[in-house]
Amino acid sequence: MLPAPPPGKTGWPWDRQTDPARYDEKINWPKLTIVTPSYNQAAFLEQTIRAVLLQNYPNLEYIVMDGGSNDGSLQIIEKYAPWISYYQHEKDRGQSHAINMGFSLSSGSYHAWINSDDYYLEGVFHKVITSFIKTAVDFVYGYGIDHNVLTGEDKLNRILPFTDYFIKIPGLVQPSTFWNSQIHEPIWEELHCALDYELWLRLVKGHRRLFIKQPLSVAHIHDEAKTHSPKMKAQWEADHQKIWAADAHGIVSEWKKIVFLNKIRTKLYSLFRSK
Repeated sequence: MLPAPPPGKTGWPWDRQTDPARYDEKINWPKLTIVTPSYNQAAFLEQTIRAVLLQNYPNLEYIVMDGGSNDGSLQIIEKYAPWISYYQHEKDRGQSHAINMGFSLSSGSYHAWINSDDYYLEGVFHKVITSFIKTAVDFVYGYGIDHNVLTGEDKLNRILPFTDYFIKIPGLVQPSTFWNSQIHEPIWEELHCALDYELWLRLVKGHRRLFIKQPLSVAHIHDEAKTHSPKMKAQWEADHQKIWAADAHGIVSEWKKIVFLNKIRTKLYSLFRSK
């Protein structure tokens, strides 16, 4: 029984929710911890929160880490506070720090984080946790949808299977990833943009994973989003310099070969899908 949605807001996750009856009472549903880092994203935050809570997952731990927003975010968080496991509203050292603090409080068997300008699609928690239970994998990932805030257009972000050999090629849709807490590792807090990419290099390789070839989340494409902002180009470059430094992940001698083979792989998958 969440607060009523803002006037004019309809559909998922406003006046629609995942049917609680989908969760078989005979199953001991493992605890799922979701962390939301946020800073001055009031325009999107309520949708993010509702899309977590209205999954109606029966064993949810939801942690919201707000870095001291001054745009009305706190009022939104307080509106849903009775359904949030823990929230914090104070200055932090950035997104990576906020995520690490959130997961340091986790008691869940499975982890995921969703940024405050993204949101999960309906029924995703049931789909993902059922997959974990049935397959005993360590990592579950899927497609995503990019929603252009300016034009209103949606684009399916269809990715390729995430293999160990091609792990250096960015590909995962961050809000469409979930993992067993036993393989969790802290985020490298020196990174500003490529924090999820670097995490996958450490966290995913060598672990069993399952690819759900369906969209699991929606990412809002807007001028302030790190992934799409021209202002972030220099910061992205700085992050990658740090990641591939000799004292970090090290220089990759076969970049050209990996990129070439990935282009072939991409083309083959494209041809296969078109048939």
